Amino acid sequence: MSSRFGPGDVRFFDRLARLYDVAMPPARVGPFRDAFAFADRPIDRVLDLAGGTGRASRGLRKIGIDPVVVDASAGMLERARESGHEVIRGDAGRLPVGDDAVDAAVVVDALHHLPDPAAGLSEAARVVRPGGVVVVQEFHPRGLRGRSLVAAERLVGFDSTFWTPAELCESVAAAGFDARIVRDGFEYVVVGRIPPEA
Repeated sequence: MSSRFGPGDVRFFDRLARLYDVAMPPARVGPFRDAFAFADRPIDRVLDLAGGTGRASRGLRKIGIDPVVVDASAGMLERARESGHEVIRGDAGRLPVGDDAVDAAVVVDALHHLPDPAAGLSEAARVVRPGGVVVVQEFHPRGLRGRSLVAAERLVGFDSTFWTPAELCESVAAAGFDARIVRDGFEYVVVGRIPPEA
C-alpha cells in the first residue's frame, strides 16, 4: 500500500503547513538532553531530519542549539524559514549533506512517514561524525493511544510504519549505531551513537 499523498506524505504536509504549528507544539527538551548526553563529542552542528516547520528545532533553541531543518515539503520548510531556521530541501533517505558533517541528527515524530525508514537511518549514520548521535522520537503503536494513532493515520491515507521501542532500537543498531532507549511510553525516544574512531 502506498500513501495517497505521495512518498513521505509530502503533498499532505504541503497543504497542512500553515496550520501545523497550531496543532503541534515545540518538542520537549528533556529527551534531547538525555540523548545528547550519550554522545562522545560536543553537540554543536545538528540536522532536524524530516523536520517540517522546525518543531524540534524550536525546542532545541531552548538549550542553545539551532539545527538545520531538512524536509522534502516546500510548504513546511517555508514555515521553518519564516521562523528563522536555516533549511535544506531534501529527502531524508538521500541527504544533500556531506559525510561526517554534523554532531547529531534528530527525527521527531517523523520517521514513520519516511518511504524508506532504513535509508533515513543509514543516511543519518553517514552524516553524523564519530561519537555523535541520532535521536529518534516516535509513537508506540501499542496500547489504546497507539492503536488509535495508527488507525487515524491509516484513515487519513498515510502508509506509515510504526515500531515498538525495542524494534526501533534494533533498527537504529542495524544502521551502525550503538543504540539504547532513552525514554519509554507513548512518545518514546531512542538514541544511537556512532562509535568513536579508534
